[in-house]
Amino acid sequence: MKQIDAKLLAELKRGDHASFRKIFECYSPALFLFSFSYLKSKEAAEDVVQEVFMKIWNNRQEIREGTSFQSYLFTIALNSIRKQFNRLAKNNETKHDLLLDLSVQKQDFNERSDYQELLNMLQELIDRMPEKRKQVFVRKKLEDKSLKEIAEELGIEPKTVEYHITEAMRFLKQEFEKQRVKGMIFFHLFIAGK
Repeated sequence: MKQIDAKLLAELKRGDHASFRKIFECYSPALFLFSFSYLKSKEAAEDVVQEVFMKIWNNRQEIREGTSFQSYLFTIALNSIRKQFNRLAKNNETKHDLLLDLSVQKQDFNERSDYQELLNMLQELIDRMPEKRKQVFVRKKLEDKSLKEIAEELGIEPKTVEYHITEAMRFLKQEFEKQRVKGMIFFHLFIAGK
């Protein structure tokens, strides 16, 4: 990977799009491989690269000359990778809690051989939701965002957010009951902030 020169950085700081494109072309392949080596997902690695360059563009005037630009880029990438891991861990913890409440026999739930199957089923059900409902559900239940944040992000009313959450929970409960996975779905995490 070639180093970029100070002139290119100075042009970037002034908002020059051509310089930004050259920097992107220089560093994005290495950032992608770096991110992919940790995340093992093409989409997640692409998200990291996008986040890094959005941050570079938005904070271009604060870039310090005379320091290692490459180190700066990879530090941003590493922070983004950590956030991805934290989101994934929270997502998996939430799914585990949901499945625990859907299970009749909580004592031996962790030893159930079909645990991964249940996780897969939950993800499939989330994926089957209408797109807007899925977006609302993921933001509220897996990313733990407020009704107001979700409404602003998606350009909808808070009441619409509530409606989608209620319908998503009803759908999940019905589908799990159809699969003979009985139990109460509305545990504390899903009721909180509703």
